[in-house]
Order: sequence, then structure tokens, then C-alpha cells
Amino acid sequence: MVEIKLVKKENIYSIIPLLQLLNRDISEETLKSRLDEMLEEKYQCVGIYDDKKLIGICGIWILTKYYIGKHIEPDNVIILPKYQNKKIGKLLINWLENFAKESGCIASELNCYIENTQANKFWEREGYELIGFHYQKKFDSELKGE
Repeated sequence: MVEIKLVKKENIYSIIPLLQLLNRDISEETLKSRLDEMLEEKYQCVGIYDDKKLIGICGIWILTKYYIGKHIEPDNVIILPKYQNKKIGKLLINWLENFAKESGCIASELNCYIENTQANKFWEREGYELIGFHYQKKFDSELKGE
């Protein structure tokens, strides 16, 4: 049976192997360091568990912006390949929407890597609309991956 719940802070490093699936060029040490900083900025992570095995994650931020108001932002959504195409993503979306509404959010928005065509199709099927581009500029070429 699949269970979806917030990952407890004392277990937060359990998400690192899944994060590495989307962030292959970033070392484990750097991911841990950034995760520590993100936790100080109110980052939370949702875990998807099959029995007690972590099979998926979704970072979440609750933010307020002028153009959308208070919203939830799913971040780095990862479900192990073995568990994909089993309606687990749909369960996660339902969980996120309920959590967001309970938190007073009026919307959800997210970023998705351009090359992740499977994920882009998933988000569109779930009612998300492409409304713009996400630009990035790194200030120090030595800090690209690390």
C-alpha cells in the first residue's frame, strides 16, 4: 500500500538518492549542504512510501507572489521508474492539492526541466498550463554543478 506523507526532518537525508536521479552532476555532499539551507527557508519534502520504502519525493514550498497569491510550488518530483505509470503521480497530486488548500493556498505552480518530456506531459494532463519560461544565470562558472 502506498502512503504519502511529509518526510520528517530527522529522516530528510533519505531523499538524497532520489535527488541524485534528477541532479546527477551535483555531489551528495553539495546536495546535503543545499538541503540544510533550504530547510532553514521553510522547504518541506513529501515522501511516497511503498510499505516503508521511499519510492518517490516531492519538495514543496509555500510562497506568496504578486501575480498568483499564496500558492504551493512542487519541486523536484521524482518517482522511481519501477513505480511510474501506476497512478502514484495522481495520488501525489491529490495529496498536494489537499495539503495546499489546508495551508490556505489558492494555486499551484512549478518548474519542469525542458528535456523531461514525460514529466511535462504529466503536468499538462493534470491541468497545469505552460505560462512562461524559467531563466537562469549562474554568476560563477566554477559553481555550475557544485
